[in-house]
Amino acid sequence: MRRMGIGLQLYTLRSETAADFEGTLRKVAELGYEGVEFAGYGGLPAEQLGALLKELNLKAIGAHVGLKNLRDNLQGEIDYLRAIGGTYLICPSIPKEEREDAEGWKRLFAFFEQAGAEARKQGLVFAYHNHAFEFGQDVDGQFAFDALYSHTAPDSVQVEMDVCWVQFAGQNPLEYIARYNGRLPLLHLKDFSKDEEGKMKTLELGQGDVQLSGVIEAASDAGVEWLIVEQDHCQNPPLQSVANSYGWVKKHCLEQL
Repeated sequence: MRRMGIGLQLYTLRSETAADFEGTLRKVAELGYEGVEFAGYGGLPAEQLGALLKELNLKAIGAHVGLKNLRDNLQGEIDYLRAIGGTYLICPSIPKEEREDAEGWKRLFAFFEQAGAEARKQGLVFAYHNHAFEFGQDVDGQFAFDALYSHTAPDSVQVEMDVCWVQFAGQNPLEYIARYNGRLPLLHLKDFSKDEEGKMKTLELGQGDVQLSGVIEAASDAGVEWLIVEQDHCQNPPLQSVANSYGWVKKHCLEQL
């Protein structure tokens, strides 16, 4: 198995970062995480955040940036991410009204191609993070998820696969990881079970239904660079949950190398 970086999507700690952005980053570094994926920057100037990351020896993996900001302020988002040493500019989701039919999806594909080409020109990598809805709509005989990547160039649009949502959508994460071998630098490592109503209940790693050991092996084979821990809703205080999940990754991934 290859050595992959272990990061954290800071959306998991959104309440903590809202209360104390800098202090939360310090705690994440103390837990052992090697990198962070941002979901907002806490209002800090890029120079200040970049210096803090350097002090903490935390890598800025990249940032989730909403579709509206990508459209309205693409250059500003590129400039900030470059200033803090990040690499990946990621669209985290698509509002429902933007994806009501195949034509809406195709307009999005064209925009992603354009935004990704501009990001690449300036030294960044553009990627898309999935949920389950991409597997519930058809575009030219494909799931919208697959159509996105068949309608865009790998140099412009890379994959950030959330295996939790892939499995929740009824697909096989191991097969999907293999399918995007070489185009999949980032993988959201998550676990879940379903509640009595069939809704997703996100859990700490190792407590749910995802075959995480197989996912990690498949990710290694597919060229994944970063395994990124995320938990949408935590059953323990969020810092405790991300500490527990890091402990699982350390035992089942890092200590196996």
